[in-house]
Amino acid sequence: MNSTIVSYPTDRPLGYSELREFVRSFLPTEEPFVLLGESFSGPIAISLASEQLPRLRAVVLVCSFAKLPGLPLVGTLLRLASALPFWRAPTPLMALVLLGRFRSTPVKAALKRAIKPVTPAVWRARLSAVLAVDETSCLCRIQIPVLYLRASEDRVVFSTASEVICEHMPRTKVIEVEGPHFLLQAKPKESAAAVRAFANANGLAL
Repeated sequence: MNSTIVSYPTDRPLGYSELREFVRSFLPTEEPFVLLGESFSGPIAISLASEQLPRLRAVVLVCSFAKLPGLPLVGTLLRLASALPFWRAPTPLMALVLLGRFRSTPVKAALKRAIKPVTPAVWRARLSAVLAVDETSCLCRIQIPVLYLRASEDRVVFSTASEVICEHMPRTKVIEVEGPHFLLQAKPKESAAAVRAFANANGLAL
């Protein structure tokens, strides 16, 4: 299978419903595919998978969620962040939160390049979307294999997020990989190996 990375607009404050349609425009229509949703993108992957798209063969969720875990502190911190210009935080601080002890110079540089073009309005829109989203009702409609990659040292999305998904979709395969919230960036080989093993176990060629 070929891979396509969908990058969201950095200058348009779009919500989940608009971003779902944006992603839909990139989905293959003539060949089978696996949909991977990382962090913020998980609810989009869940929503699309619940539609039982004919070419979709599996879903991979990485350090993501169907809804914000029911922890008062999480909601409070996100609401506080939405009211403050956190996007102005120095890259080393953001790297500490998102990458922890796994941060490296190349990954920190990539983080800085990714964050720089995103406008404040887009940051606010995405935080508001996270606070409001709840795709748990979609989980029971997903009929294809689902893999959840959980980072052992995730400081952003806690293990309760995967527990919520498993509660609504018990057949979800959960694999914990040693790493931070930005698992794919910090541990690409280990993450790829886990996805490949999951694909092979389900008869998918990646």
